[in-house]
Amino acid sequence: MVFLNGDRQGARPLARFLAADVAPSWADVAAFVLLAAVAVLVVRGAGEMSEPLSQLRATPVSLNPWRLPEYALLTTLRMFAGLGASLIFTFTIATLAAKSRKAELVIVPALDILQSVPVLGFLTFTLTFFMGLFPGRQLGVELAAIFLIFTAQAWNMAFSFYQSLRTVPGDLDEVSRQFAFSPWRRFVRLELPFATPSLVWNMMMSMSGAWFFVVASEAITVGKTTIALPGIGSWLALAIDRKDMTAVGEGVATMAVVIVLYDQLMFRPIIAWADKFRFEQTASQEQPKSWVYDLIRRTRLLRQLFAPISWIASLLSVTQWRPPTVPPLRLSKGGEQIVSWAWIALVALATLGAFVVIWTYISRSLTFSDVLAASGYAMATLLRVIVLIALASLIWVPIGVWIGLHPAWAERLQPIAQFLAAFPANVLFPFAVAIIVGLKLNPNIWLSPLMVLGTQWYILFNVIAGASAMPGDLKEAAGIFGIKGWQWWRQVALPAIFPYYVTGAITASGGSWNASIVAEAVTWGDKHIEAAGLGAYIARATAAGDYPRVALGVAVMSVVVIAFNRILWRPLYGYAERRLRLD
Repeated sequence: MVFLNGDRQGARPLARFLAADVAPSWADVAAFVLLAAVAVLVVRGAGEMSEPLSQLRATPVSLNPWRLPEYALLTTLRMFAGLGASLIFTFTIATLAAKSRKAELVIVPALDILQSVPVLGFLTFTLTFFMGLFPGRQLGVELAAIFLIFTAQAWNMAFSFYQSLRTVPGDLDEVSRQFAFSPWRRFVRLELPFATPSLVWNMMMSMSGAWFFVVASEAITVGKTTIALPGIGSWLALAIDRKDMTAVGEGVATMAVVIVLYDQLMFRPIIAWADKFRFEQTASQEQPKSWVYDLIRRTRLLRQLFAPISWIASLLSVTQWRPPTVPPLRLSKGGEQIVSWAWIALVALATLGAFVVIWTYISRSLTFSDVLAASGYAMATLLRVIVLIALASLIWVPIGVWIGLHPAWAERLQPIAQFLAAFPANVLFPFAVAIIVGLKLNPNIWLSPLMVLGTQWYILFNVIAGASAMPGDLKEAAGIFGIKGWQWWRQVALPAIFPYYVTGAITASGGSWNASIVAEAVTWGDKHIEAAGLGAYIARATAAGDYPRVALGVAVMSVVVIAFNRILWRPLYGYAERRLRLD
């Protein structure tokens, strides 16, 4: 009231407010409008997700173009919910794997398996669980869809964060120990900042990877149960089922608009902000730019309103809080070896127990010949994965290095790369079927490119992250000494990006196994084409509700993936940690 009565004394707080340079500016108004719009959309979308399950049957998914904005909103909310869960998973599980050798023995092989298990392999066993948690509510199906999206996002981010924590520069690690950083302060002041640039690029890739499986996540079919959640995925599934190419084009165009929007409003600002965490001793010559980031930095009132949050974050980052610890049990060297072997034996025993449970379940209706057949299909899929990853590496490593070293081009190409990575394989089914049938091509060969359609981008995004994180002083030294051509690739570029490439190749390999379920069995209308492989085997079993064969397919895939990763990728990971760290 004092602002209205002309009291000069009462007006002084306002004067101090204005003098403190926190009066609203045009940037504050623009930022407030953006935040308010996002808040309104989130509240509206969350309200629709909590409707009764009967509402889905009362208002089924339609191909009315006026419903596309609503569908886009709901799909985007599901994807960001999955991304939030993936971040929590990454910060806990990946950190535990990087810090504890005993935990690593369990977590890393588990991640190898989980990133390779097809989305439908999770769907078969999780839909009933989530629907049982919220009977008669749409929320149960929504949680099942979000969980499926989570499985398409989390593993890539976890591997990226794990790799970054294992390759923290040695001199920074030594400094943190000399200053006696607590584990918490070391995490928030050293490890998290160092891992942030790579993690941001992998978050973008995870979002795009989730788009690749959005059809399977929203148009859920298990046996005789079919549920279509309103969203872009269900729109595309319905359009493909009706052979409506116009609707398919509208769905893909809407997806492209959504990708550009969240790229400009979220990922570009984060990339511009995360550039300050690059590990280098000289200032970056070219810095990524973002109009949203610049807008936020120009705000006055908004920054003051969020100042308490910033203050709390700063306080948490400098605190030397240490978790309560139990006094360590002092053991001799022989005693430590006994404990380590006992842990390995416990893990092996648990693995054996899981194998016995799975075999008991499978052997009730299947025979050893079924196991041999599934193993043969796995070898066919493995051959495709090896060939496709090799070809993708030859193509995308040079391109990724060039993009990463040119931030201006990275800014232009980033939305395009995200869109291509997100492009659903289902959209290409009519063209694949028409070409293969029309030219009488071999499906075992020509369906293979669909497997790598969404997974090759793991390599590209990780290589871009590695090239972007290349220290400026390293590039300057290479220029001063005239290192060019193949020598530059062998002594500068490849060693700098190699840890990132290994992470990308591992996730691309696992993603290819995951994608095999939609790439090896293609349907367009009444035409169905299959390639001999484990993905088609699991797809057939899932469609038929044959749970023993689904379990067998997933089990065989897990064994093959772990064996392949142990033989090839894990030794390369170890080499990168030992020889190619930035010290």
